[in-house]
Amino acid sequence: MNKRILPALAAFFLSVPVLAGSAADGRWEALAGRYLDEMPAHSPVGATGMGDHRYDGELDEITPEARARWVAFLEGVQGELASIDRDQLARANQVDYALLAHSIESSLWSTKELQAWAWNPVRYSGTAGGAIYSLMAREFAPLPERLSHVADRLEKLPRFLEQVRATLVPERVPKIHAETAARQNRGVLSILDNMVKPSMDVLSRGERKRLVDAMETATAAVEEHQTWLDETLVPRAEGDFRVGKEIYDKRLAFSLHTPLTREELGKRSAAEFHRVRREMYDVATVIYKEQYPLAELPAEPDEAFRQVIIRAALEVAYRDLPARDAIVETAKAQIDQTTAFVRENDLVWVPDDPVEVIIMPEFARGVSIAYCDSPGALDTGQKTFYAISPIPEDWTEQQVRSFLREYNVWSMQNLSIHEAVPGHYLQLAHSGRYASTLRAVLQSGTFIEGWGVYAEQFMVDEGYNGGDPRQKLIALKWLLRGVTNAMMDQAIHVDGMTRDEAMDLMVEGGFQEEREAALKWIRAQLSFAQLSTYLVGYLEHVDLRAEVETAWGEEFTLRKYHDTLLSFGSPPVQFVRALLLDLPIPD
Repeated sequence: MNKRILPALAAFFLSVPVLAGSAADGRWEALAGRYLDEMPAHSPVGATGMGDHRYDGELDEITPEARARWVAFLEGVQGELASIDRDQLARANQVDYALLAHSIESSLWSTKELQAWAWNPVRYSGTAGGAIYSLMAREFAPLPERLSHVADRLEKLPRFLEQVRATLVPERVPKIHAETAARQNRGVLSILDNMVKPSMDVLSRGERKRLVDAMETATAAVEEHQTWLDETLVPRAEGDFRVGKEIYDKRLAFSLHTPLTREELGKRSAAEFHRVRREMYDVATVIYKEQYPLAELPAEPDEAFRQVIIRAALEVAYRDLPARDAIVETAKAQIDQTTAFVRENDLVWVPDDPVEVIIMPEFARGVSIAYCDSPGALDTGQKTFYAISPIPEDWTEQQVRSFLREYNVWSMQNLSIHEAVPGHYLQLAHSGRYASTLRAVLQSGTFIEGWGVYAEQFMVDEGYNGGDPRQKLIALKWLLRGVTNAMMDQAIHVDGMTRDEAMDLMVEGGFQEEREAALKWIRAQLSFAQLSTYLVGYLEHVDLRAEVETAWGEEFTLRKYHDTLLSFGSPPVQFVRALLLDLPIPD
């Protein structure tokens, strides 16, 4: 999972695009330049995350007046966009124009109609934690300067949390959102303990005292907010986490930015579900026969028999488990291994940008097991973080065992491929080198997540880990996870799928362990449409590669294709297709 801090605010920032020429291009550049200059003030925390440090000492406002200013700004830009003839722009600018128009429409809908600001407290946990974390995680400025801005924001935190309490409508908040926010709230204090306090020696006595006072003020505010979360919000939260057909379909269209409808996605998901399970069986028989060479398997097995053989083969992979406290070290070693394989086989250019495997910050836990936190669009060259959530201390031995079985050594290989090399870290490093910062900021999650899943599959297809069938089987299990994600995403929010039904789909249909499925059920309640991006993006990448292989013929190589594909940044795949094959730019 790719995770920039506060990804919902990515649409707030732009940069000047490239390839100007016509008068229309000049007007476009002027509008983009004004957008870049004025937009960061609407979200100082988002600005820091994307590398604009003009507002590092400020903290977001979430009042009705702030939302009105945001809407007015968007509508103003939208009006100016409408006056520019997109067909007169250079092709690269046509792409960025389409991305901006789509993003503004999405942001206006989210603010006016979805109104998550009134019912989703998790977004505010991310803002509070990200406000401090984004200042401390990367060395974009001298440490004393960054610590001074930490003090600035901590001093403003009581005001921010007071605005949160005034903005949220408890009766609209789903219980799962309230409970997750309550668990995340104190995460900002762990950042103070783990990142800020150990760094204070660089400050003068006066600055140190100011920071200490600010931390005390912020701690009191966080504890006051915790009391409100526990005693007011959680008991009164009675919103429905299921958003329904109308909202789901609208968000799905904004998230995917493809012509694919929910109904079409449902059909492709069902077809992929059966295809991947059949392929898993074929691989499982290889593993099974290695274990039981005298066994005779039926020529036409029924589904029950296939299920048993696949599970038996998975048990062989589950023999190789990382130690409970060695997950981070395992991931570090695997990045070295995947990087060496990609280079040796000349699959795609590998950047030298720094990447570090870390324990996931507390304020970000509760949504996914891992994510890739790449530097912001204006902080290129800064460190990328591959964050992994630790195993909760209060889990039983049975729960820990379930988690480690799911994230066995073979599965950890797949995770590291997806999040790091040649997945998110590598792809986003390529993307950051594209000349238009606008495109980096308005990146497509569907392209990014689809590339991550595609990377898992092509690594195995190219013989990663010696072509071991256990790696192939686990990679297919992960692909099946993406399929079930898409299936239950719409089934939960539109069709009313229950927890038992979702667990059955994941555990029996997708061969997931109980802990993975239980955590995914929570994630599916906290979000909608995002879980579909993995499968949709993967299918688009597969379809595009097949089309380009045909078009290029004997000139096609994986290295050439991958480098060219990633050279356009991270727009939706339909735009990359147009650029790769010299086709008309989609609307």
